[in-house]
Amino acid sequence: MDQITAPVAEHGEGPVWAPEWPGVRWVDMLAGDVLELDGGEVRRHHVGTVAAALRPGENGGVVLAVERGFAVADTALTDVRPLGEVWTDPGVRMNDGGCDPDGRFYCGSMAYDERPGAAALYRLDPDGTVTTVLTGVTISNGLAWSPDGGTAYYIDTPTGRIDAFDYTASAGLTDRRPAVTIPAELGSPDGLTVDAEGNLWVALWGGGAVHCYTPQGEQVARAEFPATQVTACTFGGPDLAELYVTTSRHGLEEGTQPEAGALFRLRPGVRGLPAHRYSGC
Repeated sequence: MDQITAPVAEHGEGPVWAPEWPGVRWVDMLAGDVLELDGGEVRRHHVGTVAAALRPGENGGVVLAVERGFAVADTALTDVRPLGEVWTDPGVRMNDGGCDPDGRFYCGSMAYDERPGAAALYRLDPDGTVTTVLTGVTISNGLAWSPDGGTAYYIDTPTGRIDAFDYTASAGLTDRRPAVTIPAELGSPDGLTVDAEGNLWVALWGGGAVHCYTPQGEQVARAEFPATQVTACTFGGPDLAELYVTTSRHGLEEGTQPEAGALFRLRPGVRGLPAHRYSGC
């Protein structure tokens, strides 16, 4: 495992890799910034009051989730165009998301005070239509698909679970059931990615680790980090064999955990899957 940046993010989240970008991108969520690693340099792009998640577009653009809705941007993130608020409650913000195999972008929300059931999961279609997919959510987090695209994995953090859904383009997410249950003493599940073999890699907030589970719920790997608030992970690099891991120093006592907020990288011996792209930009 390598620490590849200084602790540049207050609340690092949502890493994603696209081969046309200079390097991996992730968000400093509550600063409203997208961070970009270009060689040894970290560039910062301000996109809104909150930068919750991003994915590459099929046509060279970037889709984003901002505080209370979605936006699209050019590849360089110099022209950010908000698509309008999905809700007006200032106590709720977007949190984490990803694209499905059919080019639609999802992001889920959470209340700033983490009120139970105050959040939802939303889907942005290529024509700009927004659909509410799930309600009664508390802290919407990781969302990823199996290699064949037929299963979606989703995290509402306080449940302590990774849930599975059946997925088709026409029916969307159906037949929700628990796939992995994580004991509370190990941390809370946060961001999620899936490798090319179908295993699930999940960041553990408060647990200082990333765990790997089979789809049947068996833990098969653990990577530990020098920061307790491990937030998300994604595969990247030219061969998709590097796992990039974000961390947060949000809420930590000053002077503790000096590595918190840095970006880390490891080579776990498996490859990831290319990020699904949004077909609307």
